[in-house]
Amino acid sequence: MDEIKLEATAILGGADITIAGNCIIERDDLAMVSVATPLGGDAALKRALKAGHGLAMPSATRSTTSKNGMRAVNTAPDQMLLVFAHTTPDAEHHVQTGLKGTGYTTDQTDSLVAIEISGPDTMAAMERLCPLDLHPDNFGSDMVGRTVMEHMAATIICLADAHFLLLAASSSGLSFLHAVETSYRNVTGAA
Repeated sequence: MDEIKLEATAILGGADITIAGNCIIERDDLAMVSVATPLGGDAALKRALKAGHGLAMPSATRSTTSKNGMRAVNTAPDQMLLVFAHTTPDAEHHVQTGLKGTGYTTDQTDSLVAIEISGPDTMAAMERLCPLDLHPDNFGSDMVGRTVMEHMAATIICLADAHFLLLAASSSGLSFLHAVETSYRNVTGAA
């Protein structure tokens, strides 16, 4: 019998779009693992997160990063999402190894699509899509917001001024990418 070999493919086909100096990039190199805090386990999880992954516990509307680039994103009370570069399908195991059982984990890598956006027209493009005030005075580096963009749930993480990581459901990923790309095209007048 012939051996069947499966290969992972990027949800958005590895989108890498440049529009008038603005960049829209699918980050298919990122793994995403949700972590829930067990009842009464706040202190233990906080210690394990710091010791095992070098991360501080993120407060509401914030994210924290470690020296190796792992990011902890507060997504709800007693819940966070760890986002980090990881190309093999053992992201949850990697997280659990560091947490030593102090949190409940679920791999979300295939459930979410990550799009990194940046460039001179990013704020204007986001104003057309997002009801949140993303001005740097209100939404600076490491801030996090959960919202709706073009009728699709989204999480926005500020990486720097006019530089964001957008997370959305992979099931609507192509529609989400189309909305972001269209907004950039509209504000720049690019065809």
